[in-house]
Amino acid sequence: MLANLESLGYAEMTPIQAQSLPVILKGMDLIAQAKTGSGKTAAFGIGLLNPLNPRYFGCQALVLCPTRELADQVAKEIRRLARSADNIKVLTLCGGVPFGPQIGSLEHGAHIIVGTPGRIQEHLRKGTLKLDGLNTLVLDEADRMLDMGFNDAITDIISHTPAKRQTLLFSATYPSGIKQLSAAIMRDPQQVRAESLHADNQIEQRFYEIDPDQRMQAVTKLLAHFRPQSCVAFCFTKQQCQEVVDHLTAKGFSAQALNGDLEQRDRDQVLAMFANRSCSILVATDVAARGLDIDSLDAVINVELARDSEIHIHRVGRTGRAGEKGLALSLVAPAEAHRAQAIETRQQAPLKWDQIDNLKAQPGGPLQPPMVTLCIGAGRKDKVRPGDILGALTGDAGIAGDKVGKIAIFDYQAYVAVDRNVVNQALNRLNSGKIKGKSIRVRML
Repeated sequence: MLANLESLGYAEMTPIQAQSLPVILKGMDLIAQAKTGSGKTAAFGIGLLNPLNPRYFGCQALVLCPTRELADQVAKEIRRLARSADNIKVLTLCGGVPFGPQIGSLEHGAHIIVGTPGRIQEHLRKGTLKLDGLNTLVLDEADRMLDMGFNDAITDIISHTPAKRQTLLFSATYPSGIKQLSAAIMRDPQQVRAESLHADNQIEQRFYEIDPDQRMQAVTKLLAHFRPQSCVAFCFTKQQCQEVVDHLTAKGFSAQALNGDLEQRDRDQVLAMFANRSCSILVATDVAARGLDIDSLDAVINVELARDSEIHIHRVGRTGRAGEKGLALSLVAPAEAHRAQAIETRQQAPLKWDQIDNLKAQPGGPLQPPMVTLCIGAGRKDKVRPGDILGALTGDAGIAGDKVGKIAIFDYQAYVAVDRNVVNQALNRLNSGKIKGKSIRVRML
């Protein structure tokens, strides 16, 4: 193995390899926070090859990936790592390609299987794949798999694996969904992370004194100057929320209101669009924003300061997570000066004040979100799974898997984000194709 690694040009370990390999080789469960390009594939690849028995032709290692592209990439890397061992068979099982040939390949036996959750689940259901002899289960880009709605599929797959297996979970971020998943499927996991370059307390706060009647223009100025890709603007009342959304929409910004009066279906839709990056600005009241689980927020804007400094701390704490830099921008009318004073007292540090007139609009007009949401008129009750939607979009020379973003499935509809540049192609594919054998109505939000 060492000679092979040298021939592949691996001279020294990357930080994530140095931290995770000793744990993996001891056979312990592992949660590793690492981004693409950190060398994580070699870490778990070397790890899963270590206990492999080449003479047993059953599946001994299973790697789950969010997309077909990633699965192909991972399989290719594992094949290179396995060159030194004799005749190790690595098979990819992904959706969007015919089922039959995969069954044939499985009959010949494979040591390592790399695939997407939907297709693996199908093979388990049909009995064409058995996982009784599994030593190692790897969840690669686990956060992205959860984003794409694969939680149930992953749980189902794990129910087919032996209890005494080693589980390795790799994820770029560590949201609450990953915490819950790891608690349910892992035994005393060790945690490692490849250090991000800055500390988590990197929230830059700025306060702007304004006249009360300048509030709307001030919000526009902040957005035009800082151009955040994702931003929550906090308001005091539902009416103020609506005014801000109307004002921003008229100016060409992509904004949606989130207030306590929304029907559940509309709330699901607004949150799905914001989470999948097809809406840049969420305008919300404190009550409506409770329990919002959003990974990476570039900025928070306080359209009006919170009446309680505790709520202010909670609002701004939604940005600058997972080691990213965050920005919190607050507008303060003279009558709200005492609220700013209370925040200063609580933080035990002077506030950073700036003039709204110092802000210059950046060229290029309002920032358009990178994705567009397609709403599909079928959901969980129609047995639609994320893999079905992904397959319909990417199968048979469709759009590339990396142009598909988050997939959210609800009881009677589903939302999928696609790259703005391929939205018409995606819409045509879904409207002219079939999902679960049925033609389904799809519209752009």
